[in-house]
Amino acid sequence: MRLPGRLSAAIEVLADVETRHRPISEALKSWGLNNRFAGAGDRSAIGNLVYDALRKRLSHGWAMEADTPRALVLSVAVRDWGISPEELNDLFATDTHAPETLSADEVHHLSKHEPWLGAPDHVLADVPDWAAPSLQTALGSNWVNEGRAMAGRPPLDLRVNTLRADRAKVLKSLERFGAEPTAIAPTGVRIASGSRDSRTPNVQVDEGYLKGWFEVQDQGSQIVAALTGAMPGEQVLDLCAGAGGKTLAMAAAMGNKGQIFAYDSDRHRLAPIYDRLKRNGVRNAQVRAPNGGALDDLVGKIDRVIIDAPCTGSGTWRRRPDAKWKLTADQVAARVIEQQAILEEGIRFVRPGGTLVYITCSILNEENGAQAAAFLATHPEFEAVPAVRALETISSGAEAHVRLDPGGGVALTPLRTQTDGFFAITMCRR
Repeated sequence: MRLPGRLSAAIEVLADVETRHRPISEALKSWGLNNRFAGAGDRSAIGNLVYDALRKRLSHGWAMEADTPRALVLSVAVRDWGISPEELNDLFATDTHAPETLSADEVHHLSKHEPWLGAPDHVLADVPDWAAPSLQTALGSNWVNEGRAMAGRPPLDLRVNTLRADRAKVLKSLERFGAEPTAIAPTGVRIASGSRDSRTPNVQVDEGYLKGWFEVQDQGSQIVAALTGAMPGEQVLDLCAGAGGKTLAMAAAMGNKGQIFAYDSDRHRLAPIYDRLKRNGVRNAQVRAPNGGALDDLVGKIDRVIIDAPCTGSGTWRRRPDAKWKLTADQVAARVIEQQAILEEGIRFVRPGGTLVYITCSILNEENGAQAAAFLATHPEFEAVPAVRALETISSGAEAHVRLDPGGGVALTPLRTQTDGFFAITMCRR
């Protein structure tokens, strides 16, 4: 497929996402099944156009004075992919699969020198208007630039599994993809996102992945996993283990010594952990299925209780931009209540002198600093442990690349940390 056909396909997929309220991944898969002539490069390019359009839906819509699928895709082609309106019209005129040629009005909007003149802050940040006050509280005066960074393309980050390999070995095995060490996470590897129609390599078919040398894990997730401070010989409860990403990271940090109890209230979320533990060579993790009384024997005995809490996922908006526009303030409020309940549940497992680590993949204040402050205010038996020392043990100078919350937590963002958005706070039981 040539570019005009790819633009037409992206417009079609975006229309499907909007009219049928489908996730992007489902709409792209459906388009691929119905258009089997499209190769892997075509599908990747179409996906890039769709994701780029939704990441910056508000700013592209403002510049075009319309947020239709066609307006958004054309704006991406010109403003993000660097193709001039004149080039587009020349291409459209010679391709039977192209969209209609540009109208005079479209050419005018695509040629503006100051397309975002007068736009409100939430449009410049490409975030829902209701979220602006929360982001300003959480991220400070630079929140608009933080939002812009959240609308960029994410890299592909990997965590080296030190139970089976080292970073030098993984870097060598992936050098054909331009893999580089991550800046902060000591066992991280990064493959840049690229631009335009760049394809992200499918590393999960790589020999190293199949041998358990590495896992796909954003550097931010690696950092907060390290901030849990899990040490060899400790008893650790991962209360919201999900598919086990942080369980695997902690097991490696513990050198397979001690015990991790991996639990999740949802069997479907927990299901992938079994194969992942085996492939990674983890021997110190015990999966507890969500049966009645599954954790009763752990009450008051755990050194570190990790709560990677269910949240809005706003920290992953780079990867799931459609979720950004579906999220509502009511949904945030519901998540906050769920998080409060899980924090209360976690208390009973923490031994005296033990720690409770609260983590989210969110950038919203309600789920992060405000949630931690409310917990500490109602539970004086816990106190926040400043994150500075733990950050320095991860990487020298790491403090300069994060946002330290006044209440003792630490926030990671695409702008400051070049990661997804995360929040973590460690609280010690007196």
